[in-house]
Amino acid sequence: MPITNISSDPNALTLTVVADYPVSVERLWDAYADPRKLERFWGPEQWPATFTRHDMSVGGQSHYYMTGPDGTTSRGWFKFLAVEPYRKFEVEDGFADESGNVNATMPTMRMIFNFESTAGGSRFTSVTYFPSVEAMEQLVNMGMMEGMKSAMGQIDAVLTDLQLFAASMATEAQLLNDTQVRVSRIVRGSADQVWRAHFDASLMKRWCLGPDGWSMPVCEVTTTVGGRYRYEWESNDGSQRFGFEGELLEFAAPYRAVTTEQMIGMEGPAVRNELTLVPVQGGTLISLLITYPTKELRDMILGTGMTKGMETSYLRMERELLAA
Repeated sequence: MPITNISSDPNALTLTVVADYPVSVERLWDAYADPRKLERFWGPEQWPATFTRHDMSVGGQSHYYMTGPDGTTSRGWFKFLAVEPYRKFEVEDGFADESGNVNATMPTMRMIFNFESTAGGSRFTSVTYFPSVEAMEQLVNMGMMEGMKSAMGQIDAVLTDLQLFAASMATEAQLLNDTQVRVSRIVRGSADQVWRAHFDASLMKRWCLGPDGWSMPVCEVTTTVGGRYRYEWESNDGSQRFGFEGELLEFAAPYRAVTTEQMIGMEGPAVRNELTLVPVQGGTLISLLITYPTKELRDMILGTGMTKGMETSYLRMERELLAA
Protein backbone atom coordinates (compact mmCIF):
# COMPACT_ATOMS: atom_id res chain seq x y z
CA MET A 1 0.00 0.00 0.00
CA PRO A 2 1.66 3.28 -1.13
CA ILE A 3 -0.51 5.56 1.06
CA THR A 4 1.48 6.82 4.04
CA ASN A 5 -1.07 9.19 5.52
CA ILE A 6 -4.73 10.22 5.26
CA SER A 7 -5.98 13.12 7.34
CA SER A 8 -9.11 15.25 7.40
CA ASP A 9 -9.62 18.76 8.72
CA PRO A 10 -13.30 19.57 9.37
CA ASN A 11 -12.44 23.21 10.01
CA ALA A 12 -10.63 23.71 6.71
CA LEU A 13 -13.02 21.25 4.99
CA THR A 14 -10.13 19.28 3.51
CA LEU A 15 -9.06 15.68 3.07
CA THR A 16 -5.33 15.12 2.49
CA VAL A 17 -3.76 11.93 1.13
CA VAL A 18 0.00 11.36 1.03
CA ALA A 19 1.59 8.44 -0.80
CA ASP A 20 5.20 7.48 -1.54
CA TYR A 21 6.41 5.47 -4.53
CA PRO A 22 9.79 3.96 -5.47
CA VAL A 23 9.62 5.43 -8.99
CA SER A 24 10.48 8.75 -10.63
CA VAL A 25 8.11 11.72 -10.61
CA GLU A 26 7.87 11.41 -14.40
CA ARG A 27 6.60 7.85 -14.23
CA LEU A 28 4.12 8.72 -11.47
CA TRP A 29 2.83 11.76 -13.37
CA ASP A 30 2.34 9.73 -16.54
CA ALA A 31 0.12 7.32 -14.61
CA TYR A 32 -2.33 10.21 -14.24
CA ALA A 33 -1.77 11.67 -17.71
CA ASP A 34 -2.38 8.45 -19.68
CA PRO A 35 -6.05 7.33 -19.53
CA ARG A 36 -5.03 3.72 -20.17
CA LYS A 37 -3.05 3.78 -16.92
CA LEU A 38 -5.42 5.99 -14.94
CA GLU A 39 -8.41 3.75 -15.47
CA ARG A 40 -6.49 0.82 -13.97
CA PHE A 41 -6.46 2.45 -10.54
CA TRP A 42 -8.88 5.40 -10.44
CA GLY A 43 -11.82 3.30 -9.31
CA PRO A 44 -11.94 0.93 -6.31
CA GLU A 45 -11.02 -2.68 -7.10
CA GLN A 46 -14.64 -3.76 -7.56
CA TRP A 47 -15.53 -0.59 -9.52
CA PRO A 48 -13.01 -0.22 -12.39
CA ALA A 49 -13.07 3.05 -14.31
CA THR A 50 -13.40 3.68 -18.04
CA PHE A 51 -12.34 7.09 -19.37
CA THR A 52 -14.14 8.35 -22.47
CA ARG A 53 -12.36 11.71 -22.35
CA HIS A 54 -9.13 12.81 -20.71
CA ASP A 55 -7.46 15.97 -22.01
CA MET A 56 -5.01 17.03 -19.34
CA SER A 57 -4.63 20.71 -20.19
CA VAL A 58 -5.96 23.93 -18.66
CA GLY A 59 -9.65 24.11 -19.52
CA GLY A 60 -9.63 20.44 -20.54
CA GLN A 61 -12.03 17.86 -19.19
CA SER A 62 -12.18 14.22 -18.22
CA HIS A 63 -15.31 12.07 -18.36
CA TYR A 64 -15.42 8.58 -16.89
CA TYR A 65 -17.68 5.94 -15.47
CA MET A 66 -17.05 3.19 -12.93
CA THR A 67 -18.75 -0.19 -13.34
CA GLY A 68 -19.76 -2.24 -10.32
CA PRO A 69 -19.88 -6.05 -10.00
CA ASP A 70 -23.57 -6.11 -10.96
CA GLY A 71 -23.10 -3.83 -13.98
CA THR A 72 -24.25 -0.68 -12.20
CA THR A 73 -22.39 2.45 -13.32
CA SER A 74 -21.38 5.59 -11.46
CA ARG A 75 -20.23 8.55 -13.57
CA GLY A 76 -17.91 11.44 -12.86
CA TRP A 77 -15.96 14.30 -14.45
CA PHE A 78 -12.97 16.62 -13.95
CA LYS A 79 -12.31 20.08 -15.27
CA PHE A 80 -8.61 21.01 -15.28
CA LEU A 81 -8.04 24.40 -13.65
CA ALA A 82 -4.21 24.30 -13.62
CA VAL A 83 -1.55 21.98 -15.03
CA GLU A 84 2.17 22.24 -14.27
CA PRO A 85 3.74 19.14 -15.86
CA TYR A 86 5.49 16.84 -13.39
CA ARG A 87 4.70 19.23 -10.50
CA LYS A 88 0.96 19.58 -9.94
CA PHE A 89 -2.48 19.81 -11.41
CA GLU A 90 -5.74 21.16 -10.03
CA VAL A 91 -9.24 20.04 -10.97
CA GLU A 92 -12.86 20.68 -10.26
CA ASP A 93 -14.29 17.23 -9.57
CA GLY A 94 -17.92 16.16 -9.59
CA PHE A 95 -20.54 13.55 -10.30
CA ALA A 96 -22.45 13.02 -13.54
CA ASP A 97 -25.85 11.55 -14.35
CA GLU A 98 -26.53 8.62 -16.66
CA SER A 99 -26.33 10.92 -19.69
CA GLY A 100 -22.90 12.21 -18.63
CA ASN A 101 -24.19 15.65 -17.64
CA VAL A 102 -23.25 17.35 -14.36
CA ASN A 103 -25.29 15.93 -11.47
CA ALA A 104 -26.24 19.12 -9.61
CA THR A 105 -27.74 17.13 -6.71
CA MET A 106 -24.28 15.94 -5.65
CA PRO A 107 -21.37 18.03 -4.28
CA THR A 108 -18.61 19.40 -6.50
CA MET A 109 -15.09 19.47 -5.03
CA ARG A 110 -11.78 21.10 -5.82
CA MET A 111 -8.73 18.83 -5.78
CA ILE A 112 -5.02 19.69 -5.98
CA PHE A 113 -2.53 16.93 -6.83
CA ASN A 114 1.13 17.61 -6.04
CA PHE A 115 4.15 15.56 -7.21
CA GLU A 116 7.68 15.83 -5.79
CA SER A 117 10.93 13.88 -5.88
CA THR A 118 12.19 12.13 -2.76
CA ALA A 119 15.33 10.24 -1.86
CA GLY A 120 13.50 6.98 -2.49
CA GLY A 121 11.55 8.02 -5.57
CA SER A 122 8.53 10.32 -5.53
CA ARG A 123 5.74 11.58 -3.30
CA PHE A 124 2.15 12.27 -4.22
CA THR A 125 -0.05 14.57 -2.13
CA SER A 126 -3.68 15.27 -2.91
CA VAL A 127 -5.83 17.79 -1.08
CA THR A 128 -9.60 17.71 -1.57
CA TYR A 129 -11.55 20.87 -0.72
CA PHE A 130 -15.23 20.35 0.11
CA PRO A 131 -17.85 23.10 -0.34
CA SER A 132 -19.46 22.51 3.08
CA VAL A 133 -19.41 20.36 6.22
CA GLU A 134 -22.55 18.62 4.95
CA ALA A 135 -20.90 17.77 1.64
CA MET A 136 -17.80 16.45 3.39
CA GLU A 137 -19.87 14.26 5.72
CA GLN A 138 -22.03 13.03 2.83
CA LEU A 139 -19.07 11.86 0.76
CA VAL A 140 -17.20 10.34 3.70
CA ASN A 141 -20.35 8.43 4.67
CA MET A 142 -20.60 7.20 1.06
CA GLY A 143 -17.21 5.50 1.52
CA MET A 144 -14.92 8.04 -0.12
CA MET A 145 -11.93 7.27 2.11
CA GLU A 146 -12.28 3.51 1.72
CA GLY A 147 -12.68 3.95 -2.03
CA MET A 148 -9.50 6.03 -2.26
CA LYS A 149 -7.54 3.43 -0.31
CA SER A 150 -8.79 0.65 -2.58
CA ALA A 151 -8.14 2.65 -5.75
CA MET A 152 -4.63 3.77 -4.87
CA GLY A 153 -3.72 0.30 -3.69
CA GLN A 154 -3.73 -0.71 -7.36
CA ILE A 155 -1.27 1.90 -8.62
CA ASP A 156 1.89 -0.10 -7.82
CA ALA A 157 1.07 -2.63 -10.54
CA VAL A 158 0.60 0.18 -13.07
CA LEU A 159 3.90 1.85 -12.19
CA THR A 160 5.88 -1.36 -12.55
CA ASP A 161 4.18 -2.53 -15.76
CA LEU A 162 6.45 -0.59 -18.10
CA GLN A 163 6.22 -2.89 -21.09
CA LEU A 164 2.45 -2.52 -21.47
CA PHE A 165 2.64 1.25 -21.92
CA ALA A 166 6.11 1.69 -23.42
CA ALA A 167 6.71 4.25 -26.14
CA SER A 168 7.86 1.39 -28.36
CA MET A 169 4.42 -0.26 -28.29
CA ALA A 170 2.47 -0.37 -31.54
CA THR A 171 -0.89 1.29 -32.07
CA GLU A 172 -3.61 -0.37 -30.00
CA ALA A 173 -7.41 -0.21 -30.15
CA GLN A 174 -9.42 -0.68 -26.94
CA LEU A 175 -13.13 -1.45 -27.04
CA LEU A 176 -14.65 0.81 -24.38
CA ASN A 177 -18.28 -0.16 -25.01
CA ASP A 178 -20.54 -1.23 -27.87
CA THR A 179 -19.95 1.89 -29.96
CA GLN A 180 -16.71 3.48 -28.71
CA VAL A 181 -13.09 2.57 -29.44
CA ARG A 182 -9.98 4.33 -28.11
CA VAL A 183 -6.92 4.13 -30.36
CA SER A 184 -3.64 4.95 -28.61
CA ARG A 185 -0.04 5.43 -29.67
CA ILE A 186 2.96 7.29 -28.22
CA VAL A 187 4.78 9.15 -30.99
CA ARG A 188 8.28 10.54 -30.52
CA GLY A 189 7.84 14.28 -30.85
CA SER A 190 6.40 17.22 -28.93
CA ALA A 191 2.67 17.92 -28.71
CA ASP A 192 3.17 20.94 -30.98
CA GLN A 193 4.92 18.80 -33.60
CA VAL A 194 2.30 16.03 -33.50
CA TRP A 195 -0.49 18.60 -33.65
CA ARG A 196 1.06 20.22 -36.72
CA ALA A 197 1.33 16.80 -38.33
CA HIS A 198 -2.47 16.52 -38.10
CA PHE A 199 -3.28 19.98 -39.51
CA ASP A 200 -0.52 20.79 -42.02
CA ALA A 201 -1.72 19.47 -45.38
CA SER A 202 1.76 19.15 -46.89
CA LEU A 203 2.95 17.12 -43.90
CA MET A 204 -0.20 14.99 -43.71
CA LYS A 205 0.22 13.95 -47.34
CA ARG A 206 3.61 12.47 -46.45
CA TRP A 207 2.56 10.34 -43.47
CA CYS A 208 -1.20 9.76 -43.44
CA LEU A 209 -1.20 7.05 -46.09
CA GLY A 210 -2.02 3.78 -44.35
CA PRO A 211 -0.41 0.70 -45.94
CA ASP A 212 2.35 1.12 -48.49
CA GLY A 213 1.23 1.61 -52.06
CA TRP A 214 -1.09 4.57 -51.58
CA SER A 215 -0.93 8.34 -52.07
CA MET A 216 -3.12 11.19 -50.77
CA PRO A 217 -3.99 13.39 -53.77
CA VAL A 218 -6.65 15.39 -51.85
CA CYS A 219 -5.92 16.79 -48.38
CA GLU A 220 -8.16 19.74 -47.56
CA VAL A 221 -7.80 20.58 -43.86
CA THR A 222 -9.64 23.13 -41.74
CA THR A 223 -8.78 24.79 -38.44
CA THR A 224 -12.06 26.70 -38.18
CA VAL A 225 -14.86 25.29 -36.03
CA GLY A 226 -17.75 24.61 -38.37
CA GLY A 227 -15.38 24.26 -41.33
CA ARG A 228 -15.23 21.19 -43.56
CA TYR A 229 -12.33 18.89 -44.40
CA ARG A 230 -11.89 16.32 -47.16
CA TYR A 231 -9.26 13.59 -47.55
CA GLU A 232 -8.89 11.21 -50.51
CA TRP A 233 -6.48 8.32 -51.07
CA GLU A 234 -5.59 6.52 -54.28
CA SER A 235 -3.66 3.33 -54.91
CA ASN A 236 -0.42 3.80 -56.83
CA ASP A 237 -1.74 1.81 -59.79
CA GLY A 238 -4.84 4.00 -59.97
CA SER A 239 -7.26 1.08 -59.54
CA GLN A 240 -8.70 2.15 -56.16
CA ARG A 241 -9.76 5.45 -54.64
CA PHE A 242 -11.73 6.41 -51.52
CA GLY A 243 -12.02 9.28 -49.09
CA PHE A 244 -13.60 10.81 -46.01
CA GLU A 245 -15.09 14.20 -45.26
CA GLY A 246 -16.54 15.88 -42.21
CA GLU A 247 -16.91 18.93 -40.00
CA LEU A 248 -14.60 20.33 -37.33
CA LEU A 249 -16.63 20.57 -34.11
CA GLU A 250 -13.95 21.56 -31.55
CA PHE A 251 -10.42 22.93 -31.93
CA ALA A 252 -8.15 23.59 -28.92
CA ALA A 253 -4.55 23.59 -30.17
CA PRO A 254 -2.37 21.71 -29.45
CA TYR A 255 -4.35 19.26 -27.30
CA ARG A 256 -7.84 18.50 -28.58
CA ALA A 257 -9.84 18.43 -31.80
CA VAL A 258 -13.24 16.87 -32.49
CA THR A 259 -14.55 16.06 -35.95
CA THR A 260 -17.30 14.17 -37.67
CA GLU A 261 -16.30 11.64 -40.33
CA GLN A 262 -18.19 10.06 -43.18
CA MET A 263 -17.03 8.09 -46.19
CA ILE A 264 -17.51 10.12 -49.36
CA GLY A 265 -20.61 8.94 -51.21
CA MET A 266 -22.07 7.05 -48.24
CA GLU A 267 -25.34 7.95 -46.54
CA GLY A 268 -26.22 7.55 -42.87
CA PRO A 269 -25.00 8.85 -39.49
CA ALA A 270 -21.43 10.11 -39.21
CA VAL A 271 -18.65 8.82 -36.96
CA ARG A 272 -17.36 11.17 -34.23
CA ASN A 273 -13.58 11.42 -33.70
CA GLU A 274 -12.07 13.02 -30.57
CA LEU A 275 -8.30 13.55 -30.90
CA THR A 276 -6.37 14.26 -27.69
CA LEU A 277 -2.61 14.84 -27.38
CA VAL A 278 -0.85 14.52 -24.00
CA PRO A 279 2.91 14.97 -23.40
CA VAL A 280 4.38 11.89 -21.68
CA GLN A 281 7.77 10.28 -21.25
CA GLY A 282 9.06 9.28 -24.66
CA GLY A 283 6.99 11.75 -26.67
CA THR A 284 3.33 12.54 -27.11
CA LEU A 285 0.43 10.20 -26.39
CA ILE A 286 -2.12 10.25 -29.20
CA SER A 287 -5.57 9.17 -28.02
CA LEU A 288 -8.29 8.96 -30.63
CA LEU A 289 -11.75 8.21 -29.23
CA ILE A 290 -14.00 7.02 -32.05
CA THR A 291 -17.76 6.86 -31.53
CA TYR A 292 -19.63 4.80 -34.13
CA PRO A 293 -23.39 5.01 -34.70
CA THR A 294 -23.72 1.23 -34.26
CA LYS A 295 -21.79 -1.75 -32.93
CA GLU A 296 -22.05 -3.39 -36.35
CA LEU A 297 -20.28 -0.49 -38.07
CA ARG A 298 -17.62 -0.45 -35.33
CA ASP A 299 -16.86 -4.13 -35.85
CA MET A 300 -16.85 -3.81 -39.63
CA ILE A 301 -14.37 -0.90 -39.59
CA LEU A 302 -12.05 -2.61 -37.10
CA GLY A 303 -12.19 -5.75 -39.24
CA THR A 304 -10.65 -3.89 -42.19
CA GLY A 305 -7.25 -3.74 -40.46
CA MET A 306 -7.64 -0.10 -39.51
CA THR A 307 -5.28 -0.33 -36.55
CA LYS A 308 -2.48 -1.86 -38.62
CA GLY A 309 -2.84 0.89 -41.22
CA MET A 310 -2.73 3.56 -38.52
CA GLU A 311 0.44 2.04 -37.08
CA THR A 312 2.13 2.26 -40.48
CA SER A 313 1.06 5.89 -40.75
CA TYR A 314 2.28 6.78 -37.25
CA LEU A 315 5.67 5.25 -38.00
CA ARG A 316 5.89 7.53 -41.04
CA MET A 317 4.87 10.48 -38.87
CA GLU A 318 7.72 9.73 -36.44
CA ARG A 319 10.23 9.61 -39.27
CA GLU A 320 8.97 12.96 -40.59
CA LEU A 321 9.11 14.60 -37.15
CA LEU A 322 12.56 13.24 -36.29
CA ALA A 323 13.91 14.35 -39.68
CA ALA A 324 12.60 17.90 -39.28
